[in-house]
Order: sequence, then structure tokens, then C-alpha cells
Amino acid sequence: MKIIIISILAVAVVAGGAMLVISGASNSSSQTVDNVSMVGGKQIITISAKGGYSPRLTNAKAGVPTVIKMNTQGTFDCSSAIVIPSLGYRSNLPPSGETLIDVPPQNAGTALQGLCSMGMYSFSINFN
Repeated sequence: MKIIIISILAVAVVAGGAMLVISGASNSSSQTVDNVSMVGGKQIITISAKGGYSPRLTNAKAGVPTVIKMNTQGTFDCSSAIVIPSLGYRSNLPPSGETLIDVPPQNAGTALQGLCSMGMYSFSINFN
């Protein structure tokens, strides 16, 4: 009888842990972070590159000159090789530092996607 109760408890703990991991993973890709600021009439979007891009989703204002500020700190993975196809932008980011990418004003409804050179990691900026 003890073995059955312990088995049921173990299954409940494992199932509960799996549900937490799954719900956390599905929410993390749709959450947005306040990483947008206005400086001198330009919109500055800050994105960190290391083991992927953070945040993965940004909401920004349409019709405003924009600068994407890519921050790296000890970044030696493929997220240091960034590609933004719609801008024709391709660059290798420094292992540590910041890189500024000028983005012309975008129309409302535009989604700008950046990805690593291997296509493993990505980020999106939605202009509204």
C-alpha cells in the first residue's frame, strides 16, 4: 500500500513540474518587455544578444526613426552574427559592447525580424 501511495505522489509531482515548465516556456515567447525609450526624437530599442536575443518580442511606435541597440557581453555564440533581412543588414557583433543599427521609420503593422546567421535564434519588433 505504501508503494502505491508513494508512486501516486511521485507521478503527481513530476506531472506538476512538467506543467509548470510547459506553461513557462509558452508564455516567455509572447511576453513583451519595456525596452523602448525615446531619446532626441529617436526611438531606441535595446536588445541583448547572448544565447539568443532578449527580449524576443518588442512593440514599438510606427513612423518614428529608430535605433536598435544590440548589447553583447561575452557573446561567442551564433547570436553574435545578426541578420535583419528586410533592412539588408548583416553584421558580426563584438563579443562585448554595443552596436547601433539605424532603422528608417516603419509603417504601422510592419514586423521587423532579426535572426542569427544560422537561423536558430530570432527576435521581432512590431511597429504599431
